[in-house]
Amino acid sequence: MELQVSILDPTGNITALVESEVEIARQPSVAAEIMRRHPEVEQVGFLRPASGDGVAAELRMAGGEFCGNASMCAAALCRLNGIQGDEAIRLRVSGTKQPVSVRLRREASDRFLAELTMPPALGIEERVFRLEGISGVLPLVRLEGISHVIVEPASPFFSLLENRVAAERAVRSFCKELRAEGLGLLFLDGSGAERRMTPQVYIPGSGTVFWENSCASGSAAVGIYRAKKSGAPVDLCLRQPGGILRVSADPASAETRLIGSVKLVSSFSEKFSESC
Repeated sequence: MELQVSILDPTGNITALVESEVEIARQPSVAAEIMRRHPEVEQVGFLRPASGDGVAAELRMAGGEFCGNASMCAAALCRLNGIQGDEAIRLRVSGTKQPVSVRLRREASDRFLAELTMPPALGIEERVFRLEGISGVLPLVRLEGISHVIVEPASPFFSLLENRVAAERAVRSFCKELRAEGLGLLFLDGSGAERRMTPQVYIPGSGTVFWENSCASGSAAVGIYRAKKSGAPVDLCLRQPGGILRVSADPASAETRLIGSVKLVSSFSEKFSESC
């Protein structure tokens, strides 16, 4: 079979979107083959046109999770494919019940500034986690389609940042314990309005663990948690390995917005075995 694939760069979190029809049961294996052929790709989504309801397209991630960066990529691809206008592009995305909204500002022929309105958090709590003799209380933010655990320097788990094999065991163990569709460990350092974040994300549905160059839903989780903790709106710039994502969160309205960049890297047709 021949598939149409586009590779995009949303703040370094390289994303492949497949615009050809692929059965859901085959999506994880097709995604794995795309990532094998294109090692820079950290995640794969499957995009198809939507019918009615003012929704431009439907995006399903290979593991059925929610992904904010891929949502920005899908909106940018919709615009590049001819959906025009200044209005926000609405998308149905796996892991969420309601459509999400992305506003785009073109900065070059192949690059956009994107603003994503995130779905509200399902829950925020402080939870005890344990791993191989270490225990500690960590903030947990549950979002539709994915959850995130925030790890700061005072936590005994922060040392996992320097032991990536143990960190992978931790994210798999915590995700299984939480029965989450996906889990991010967000190592957060620094202070003030600009902080450093190193995200590790595990998606059971696709079997992938990545130290991501940026994580949009993780950035949103940090903003949501900080806003709840302070009881006031927050506006943060989170410096990640691939660049900066800006998040604003208002605890009163439960509205969270993410701003990042999206660039089209390449688009091509590629043949895949029917056994994928």
